[in-house]
Amino acid sequence: MRHLYQCPMRWADLDLLGHVNNVVYVDYLQEARVDMMRSHGPSVRRGEDGSQGEDLAEGVVVVRHEVTYRAPLTFRFRPISIECWVTEIRAASFTMAYEVFDETPDGRVVHLRASTVLTPYVFATERPRRLSPEEKDTLAPFLEEPLPKSPRIEPVAAERTWSPGHYPLHVRFSDVDVYGHVNNVKYFEYFQEARIPLMERLGRDITGDTGFHVVVAQTDVDYRIPILFRLEAYDVHSRITHVGSKSFTISSEIRDGDTVLSRARVVLVFFDPATQHSIEPPAEFRDAILDALAA
Repeated sequence: MRHLYQCPMRWADLDLLGHVNNVVYVDYLQEARVDMMRSHGPSVRRGEDGSQGEDLAEGVVVVRHEVTYRAPLTFRFRPISIECWVTEIRAASFTMAYEVFDETPDGRVVHLRASTVLTPYVFATERPRRLSPEEKDTLAPFLEEPLPKSPRIEPVAAERTWSPGHYPLHVRFSDVDVYGHVNNVKYFEYFQEARIPLMERLGRDITGDTGFHVVVAQTDVDYRIPILFRLEAYDVHSRITHVGSKSFTISSEIRDGDTVLSRARVVLVFFDPATQHSIEPPAEFRDAILDALAA
């Protein structure tokens, strides 16, 4: 069984190409997940001492996101459809899958597919917990086959220098949820903020109208340690890890000193806004990212 959520769209969701920004999709997935849990999940979980605990709608933390962007989504006044379901139930975690789509006379057009690993969490003690039998029974009717797995993020060697792609990350008070943690969706914004100056540096010496943009095709994020609000900046380090004929990959880490808080792998595709298709990049830009890869 799948849960269907009709997600409203906002003008503020669009980027400069008129597409829904890649970060906003993760907001949509969170809205669909919370709607499913609130509609079907246990309203309250009681602790062993009889005290009220957290429910699955809000009392969970995200361990990993895998997001594949398949077709651009543009603004319209009718909502976008999102189906979500469960692909795995374990003792202390469960995995959800999502499909963002439109039903058209020619069939379903899928804009995005994603999966999320979640674990129940007791925020009062800052510790994960096991799923209760009632919660497993609630999730079981939504259990279906998983989506194809994307490649895992390769760990980064500690001795590697990251200074060329360094970005100081300042957490905003509005980024933090009621539990004092940065919300999982905000990580996508942080990695986006960090790669924009990296891209600007790579294209600094290109002259003339290049006639291309880049769009995100895949984003995988691993959450390791919660990011908290503070005045001091965290560090985001990014580097080019792969270059294809029409795409390239940026791997990033958010760090607090030597401690890795989160890792991401983002695949970007060169895109022609006139034809709405992927293209090969200008030779100058390809040379720049190949140089960055070699470095």
